[in-house]
Amino acid sequence: MAKKDKQQGHLEQNGGSRLFNIVNYTVFVLITLACIFPFYYLFINTISDNELVRLGRIQLFPQGIHFENYVQVMKIPGILDALFVSVARTVLGTLWTVGGCAFLGYLCTKQEMWLRKVWYRLIIVTMYFSAGLIPWYMNLRMLGFLDNFWVYVIPGLVSPYNVILVKTFIEALPGSLEESATLDGAGYGRVFISIIMPLITPILATLCIFSAVGQWNSFTDTMMLMPSGKYYTLQFLLYKYQNEASSLAALVRNTQDSSSLANVATKQTALSVRMTVAMVVTLPILCVYPFFQRYFVKGIMIGAVKG
Repeated sequence: MAKKDKQQGHLEQNGGSRLFNIVNYTVFVLITLACIFPFYYLFINTISDNELVRLGRIQLFPQGIHFENYVQVMKIPGILDALFVSVARTVLGTLWTVGGCAFLGYLCTKQEMWLRKVWYRLIIVTMYFSAGLIPWYMNLRMLGFLDNFWVYVIPGLVSPYNVILVKTFIEALPGSLEESATLDGAGYGRVFISIIMPLITPILATLCIFSAVGQWNSFTDTMMLMPSGKYYTLQFLLYKYQNEASSLAALVRNTQDSSSLANVATKQTALSVRMTVAMVVTLPILCVYPFFQRYFVKGIMIGAVKG
């Protein structure tokens, strides 16, 4: 009797687990579709008949597929230069930020560092207090960063949150690894590069995600610090073109030859320009993110719990 009851309870438990898994997977699939659908909808509208898009007839599947929108948008004056600036800013800014935060986080774990607790607390304070937007702008202007590409890189060299992540991660590593290298005569730089960096790859990848996405999506600093337009980024051009899409569509139509202009399906409209520019700006970071995503959870969670 007891054995029968135990088997029945085991079956009920398995049935409950299967039901939970079904509900769980269903919910996550729906959430995933909800996240993916806006990008899918944007993409199918950029490759569909522009007249059907204007009339709102494109819902789930593209119609009248063409890629003329991308060809014409890439001919917009300044967009290739903005693409180069965005890529350079993202790559250099990410490398500098990750390197600076990683080494500073490593130094904050060293007991022998002069006034270690004071410097660490001063870094943390900047997470909660700031001088404000106007002092920030005046400071960068006095330092000569207006219309200077390096304003995208140098001011973001240290991020307090990133320093905290690296410090917590390194403190979870066995101290004996560093001690053996120190006994062999290795200095802090050598220990960091040869021993620490290979061990903290997950958190470095996490910092790369944070920094790269932040650098790629930023446009307010361009708006305030680039008055001459010399180093416009793609995101700022997207912001600008969203407000000037009608005149921009007319400009693109003027650059099209007569045969393509006669085709209503590929004739540029304000809506087609908005959607295509938005897709051009979004696509690169969407392609990069999956390569780092597998490190994300591991990089955040390791070091969070000690013991």
